[in-house]
Amino acid sequence: MGWHMWQRTIGLLFLNLGVATCASAQTGSIIPPIDGIIAGMAQARAENQAHFRAYIVTRDYKLFGKETATTKSQVIADISFVPPATKTYTIQTTNGSGFGETVVRRMLMSEVEIARDYTATDFSPDNYNFRFILEENAGGRRCYVLELLPKRKDKNLLQGKIWVDAGTYLPQRIEGAPIKIPSWWLRSLRFELSYGEVGGMWLQTALEATATVRILGPHTMVSRDVKYQLGDQVVAAQLKQVLEQMPDGSYSVGPWISRPHINHGLPNLCARGKDQHYSDSDLSSHLTFSNCASTAMSQDAEIRTRQGFQHGRAGAL
Repeated sequence: MGWHMWQRTIGLLFLNLGVATCASAQTGSIIPPIDGIIAGMAQARAENQAHFRAYIVTRDYKLFGKETATTKSQVIADISFVPPATKTYTIQTTNGSGFGETVVRRMLMSEVEIARDYTATDFSPDNYNFRFILEENAGGRRCYVLELLPKRKDKNLLQGKIWVDAGTYLPQRIEGAPIKIPSWWLRSLRFELSYGEVGGMWLQTALEATATVRILGPHTMVSRDVKYQLGDQVVAAQLKQVLEQMPDGSYSVGPWISRPHINHGLPNLCARGKDQHYSDSDLSSHLTFSNCASTAMSQDAEIRTRQGFQHGRAGAL
């Protein structure tokens, strides 16, 4: 190819590039630098956390084996959350293989653990390096697709991709595999997480985990959030559940809340026995109540975890 032909080709390339740039600007799809996207994610995450409030979510888990059309096990669980970092769970029903409940319990135990130190797994520069890949639509929203590159080998960090909403800077979808496989029994493990708005909060609402298990072969776990309860009624229900599990005549709800402390001025909410009731107005008027419920729920989670091991429910996964 002669020099004049090269000049013409290069000129056309620059012309097309200029046209594409103008078109991008006209449609409002100018892509910010990666640092700007990361800063937007940090601000959106902080604003979202400021809107967190207590909730109980009913979640449906289904386990599939090689035959993806047949459900091997179905588990219904209630997961309770009290800001800023307390989660507990209760298995409501189990149908099919007991292996499904074992897997769900291990997943929920991990979720409780992660909630206690959520900053260690945030999609933030403290835990990840990010690389811009492309711009595309996801769920009808324009998104920036970023590569997730964990900064350390941690079983709770994912190597994969995150779809960041170009308007809100909140995650729409995440796909990836743990940078460190959490168990010898797993040959491979991959996650797909979906997010949505719930009562003014942006939460993970669905998960699909695909694993190759030694001896047992490929399995897929699919979870969907099916119902939410929000607000003070949720916190009341959580404390009532804890009180109902206490021995008759016992009023101690934690290492720093007992009858002597209550008699010296703490709200009477923590002192009410199993046969007494409390209203939403009681809850909203006592700020200390959240600390009371959080401490009690943390102990309750630890008790359930120990019971799970004692009954042999903590399995391979």
